[in-house]
Amino acid sequence: MAQPERNERRLRPAPLLFEPSAAVADPEHFFDLESMEDPREMLSRATELTLAFRAATDRAAEFQAIAAAQLADPRRFDRLTTADIAQRAEWTEDYAKKMVEFGRSLLGGSAP
Repeated sequence: MAQPERNERRLRPAPLLFEPSAAVADPEHFFDLESMEDPREMLSRATELTLAFRAATDRAAEFQAIAAAQLADPRRFDRLTTADIAQRAEWTEDYAKKMVEFGRSLLGGSAP
């Protein structure tokens, strides 16, 4: 089975702007969506935010996988077991094994 291209064009997520601490303290405040009157504008901005958070989640998961693969690399004198990685990341051990494999694939399979 062919591997998907890693160089595929990523969607450009909407900027996640930081808000003043007073606004963040308000539990109803969320990227100024609550103050939008026009539902079209709200839908557009909420969709941009959804895409941005999905892109950030996918990218963060890739970095988790790479880190897991590096930590499990048997060439490291301080390598961790998948059980140790699972505990640190609050994963199951099976999921940690899959993340190590995924990380190795992202690294080009350089680690055994």
